[in-house]
Amino acid sequence: MSVTFAQGFSAAGVAAGISAVEGKKDLALVVNNGPLDAAAGVFTSNRFCAAPVQWSRNIVSDGHVKAVILNSGGATHATGSRIRAVQATAEKVAGLIGAKAEDVAVCSTGLIGELLPLDNVLSGADKAFETLADTAEAGADASHAIMTTDTKPKTVELEGPTASVSVAWSRFRHDRPAAGHHAVRHHHRCRRDRRTASSRLERRSRNVVQPHRRGRLHVHQRHRAAAGFRRVRHRTGPGRVQRACAKATASLARQIIGDGEGASHDIRVKVTGATTEEAALACGRAVAASNLLKCAISGNDPNWGRIVSSLGTVPPDVAPYDSEKVTVDVNGVRICENGGAGRDRSEVDMTPREVHIDIDLNAGEAEATVWTDDLTHEYVHINADYES
Repeated sequence: MSVTFAQGFSAAGVAAGISAVEGKKDLALVVNNGPLDAAAGVFTSNRFCAAPVQWSRNIVSDGHVKAVILNSGGATHATGSRIRAVQATAEKVAGLIGAKAEDVAVCSTGLIGELLPLDNVLSGADKAFETLADTAEAGADASHAIMTTDTKPKTVELEGPTASVSVAWSRFRHDRPAAGHHAVRHHHRCRRDRRTASSRLERRSRNVVQPHRRGRLHVHQRHRAAAGFRRVRHRTGPGRVQRACAKATASLARQIIGDGEGASHDIRVKVTGATTEEAALACGRAVAASNLLKCAISGNDPNWGRIVSSLGTVPPDVAPYDSEKVTVDVNGVRICENGGAGRDRSEVDMTPREVHIDIDLNAGEAEATVWTDDLTHEYVHINADYES
């Protein structure tokens, strides 16, 4: 699968000497060859955002993007004002493709607080431009170039009667939600209101991925992607495009969880019976953020006490419910009934990779689902050695 699956896009991934890993592909270039250049983006809400986020947020605001250059090996974050370096990168790409710097988005991920070797980035842009192609291999090179601690690239291809979608995605570090640039470039060949494209995309990216640390990180905050839509007929409404995008982001969310650092379980937290979707989401996030629960599941312990304890941290004005009416099922076994003990948790089979936690608040009809993974010794080991 490749980001070039959607017609009208070229890509490249090269080794620019940015990464500390010798020979690793660490710079990608994705170019929209037109004829339209409609674009939308969703960016991190973290106030400690990197210069590429600031640049690209502004670039995407007018609904036009012709290219995106992405690098791994350095986040251009917490390095002082680096807008000039980002602008120089955009100007370099713009000169190569015959566009304006204001039409080029810039994305970076990697270690915080370390300056990128700008000369390597600029020479890498030349190298990437020379190897641009619309082949599956070129798209695969680009997806590998944006990997950090990933063990495999994250890609999606969808095709329907009137549209096709391709997305390449790199998983950001769980403990560094502010470090990288998180943008979904959303190109499609239909005439629509570009001003609302980003907000629609954000609404369609509501599937949630929760990091190990207490900071919350949504799927739409983990995107560093190029997404294309091809051959969308003029009569095709935005709803079909939005549904395709929602399906793509949901798939990517699962791929990210499946490649979690050192993870041994993928955990689905589904909250039903909430008064609103926002309430269900707040409850799901609270449970998914519990490091105690993650540790318990790593040890194959379906500890429902840790589930309801996390659930109880959500303020009543955010998620009203009666704690004595809450039920909790883990892998199909109801171990919490009406806020108290249910069936013995020894009945729960914890051997599957996926662990399903189903919480019914019995307060309404809204629901939401959050995916996360467990917290293992291997995760600690990986992150203890990350900068060495």
